[in-house]
Amino acid sequence: MSELPLLDKQCVRHSFGHAAETYDAAAVLQREIADRLLARLELVRMQPQTILDIGCGTGYDLGRLSKRYPAARVFGLDIAEAMARRARKRVGWWRRWTGRGAFICGDAERLPVATASMDMVVSNLSLQWCAPPDVFLEALRVLRPGGLLMFTTFGPDTLRELRTAWRAADNAQHVNSFIDMHDLGDMLIRAGFADPVMDMEAFTLTYDGVLGVMRDIKQLGAHNMATSRTRGLTGKRRFSRFRAAYEALAQNGKIPATYEAVYGHAWAPETGSTRMREGVTAVPVGRVRRRQP
Repeated sequence: MSELPLLDKQCVRHSFGHAAETYDAAAVLQREIADRLLARLELVRMQPQTILDIGCGTGYDLGRLSKRYPAARVFGLDIAEAMARRARKRVGWWRRWTGRGAFICGDAERLPVATASMDMVVSNLSLQWCAPPDVFLEALRVLRPGGLLMFTTFGPDTLRELRTAWRAADNAQHVNSFIDMHDLGDMLIRAGFADPVMDMEAFTLTYDGVLGVMRDIKQLGAHNMATSRTRGLTGKRRFSRFRAAYEALAQNGKIPATYEAVYGHAWAPETGSTRMREGVTAVPVGRVRRRQP
């Protein structure tokens, strides 16, 4: 198994919070992958009463889950308060008023959710910003026996052109590392999940220029957040080498950006114990207060 990437959690929180206003305009692929993930629920014979969306972002998945399961209580969790607030607005006042929707600012690696309280946990393209073993343990803890975990994340081939182009400029890490599908399957088993299923598909977005790729990544808040990332400014010469190397990868006059989408699902065992963490407090978004500096 490859070494897990170490991420700067404060950077993750700040980056996605800052991108809350621009995320939807750039999230074309993210919505497509979400649609494909949720379409797989057609094959699932269960009617969940409680659903948790880990890394709910601006609420796209939650809206569709609410329509598919109108009687269910849906909970959205995001590490960025601004994202959770936008999701809260998107899903609608009636779900909040009827008690069928709630939104939490919290950490996927330490879920502020009661043990064995969820029938389904869903996560679309947020796992790559976390430590998957911890998220899987927490997902298993909050699921009831027989509950379902469904998720997507990005695999190692994601942004391979961007990574190759930066290598022509310097030896620093400019692109996040992503975990192999098979390693994720092994993590699910070690966490205690049953019957894990993993598969993947590749998408290639095309742009008129290199700056278009960089602009989308910035609008999504999905830039490099590894603790080993270079903290200084990129000089003009290095950026010119990077840009030239990326432009050399153009196909039919278009700049490619490849994404490897990994899909996974697994079940909480019908019997057996789940791990419980003490001292966890839920923070409803509607009650979040900022400390004054």
